[in-house]
Amino acid sequence: MTISPARRLTATLYGYAFLDDFVLLYPVYALLFADSGLTVWQISSLFALWSVTGVLLEIPSGAWADAVSRRLLLWVGPLLTAAGFTLWVLVPSYWAFALGFVLWGIKGALGSGALEALVYEELDRLGAAGRYGRVMGRARAAGLVGVMAAMGLAGPVFAFGGYPVVGVASVLACLLTAVVATRFPEHRAADSGATSGEGWIRPLRAGLAEARGDRSVRAALLLVPAVTAVWGALDEYTPLLVRDTGVAENAVSHWLLLIWAGATVGGLLAGPAQRLGRGGFAGILAGSALALAAGAGARTPAGIGLVALAFCGFQLASVLADARLQESIAGTGRATLTSVAGVGTDLATVAVFGAYAVVGSATSHATAFALSAVPYLLVALTVAAGRRGTAGRSAARTSDATARP
Repeated sequence: MTISPARRLTATLYGYAFLDDFVLLYPVYALLFADSGLTVWQISSLFALWSVTGVLLEIPSGAWADAVSRRLLLWVGPLLTAAGFTLWVLVPSYWAFALGFVLWGIKGALGSGALEALVYEELDRLGAAGRYGRVMGRARAAGLVGVMAAMGLAGPVFAFGGYPVVGVASVLACLLTAVVATRFPEHRAADSGATSGEGWIRPLRAGLAEARGDRSVRAALLLVPAVTAVWGALDEYTPLLVRDTGVAENAVSHWLLLIWAGATVGGLLAGPAQRLGRGGFAGILAGSALALAAGAGARTPAGIGLVALAFCGFQLASVLADARLQESIAGTGRATLTSVAGVGTDLATVAVFGAYAVVGSATSHATAFALSAVPYLLVALTVAAGRRGTAGRSAARTSDATARP
């Protein structure tokens, strides 16, 4: 039986996305740090090191992905994470954890931009670029299924063998991710000058030049972090929000699964929603913001259902924003520009963490979540205003054309 090129691409992508997030250490690594004697300050510094590594390497790695094989970066990255997780389990100490986070940050930088660029250009080669939103939405859904599966299995596996067995399972998942990545089709030739400094700089210059010269690319670059950063940061605080509603400690994970089920559905809706224009996109953002504010403000377990609905909309909007960015890029710096959007998201996320710390410390998690809806309402208004401006210019051009003799 012959597998079509499109099916091979999507099957590989979905398998890669699932395995990349099917890491049993994710739900328990903070416990590993604490049980190894790390202080809260030390744990926080590890998270900061992880973020800084990604920010510093994101754009250079994007330029590299435009210069060399993107598939190469996608299978090398998980090997780095596997090495880091191995260190965590074999020699649990602050410096081993720090090195592991640096390797994890490098892996994230290598894959960010490279994956989106490879998938879009392979679909474009097959004449199916219009399916990008649907395909990437399903890939994100597959990743979230991996997260939920890891959350469900981490407890029993930990009870069976503790951190060593959880670590071995996580390393195996990383190795399988690398194996699957080697199956990605790639018909793009690497830059012949990639090994030289100029070979790396050329795609970086091309991508930045396109952003400077094309207003639609600049707008798409700004839209990605504007949509993605806030809810991406809120993810880290959802257990605290759920617990404050009065849910028992042992039931918090069940309510978290509801929230991530909502985000999974949002990814699956990306295909049909890709037909929506600016007005529909603005409506998704506004509706999700209102659901977030109402759900968090309710301060009850039932309100978590509205938070799940909000995360559904935010995930959907994030996929659509990424698709809009890919569609706007016409030059050779696709991975570079996608990485620029990634850096914007990382920096905005750090800012959200800071704002949340201030608001959450002074008020409550419910209030902090509710206030986090405000940026989305502002983005929705901006997108809607842009739609009206575009419609006005189109009408003016039509009027002028009609008035001509």
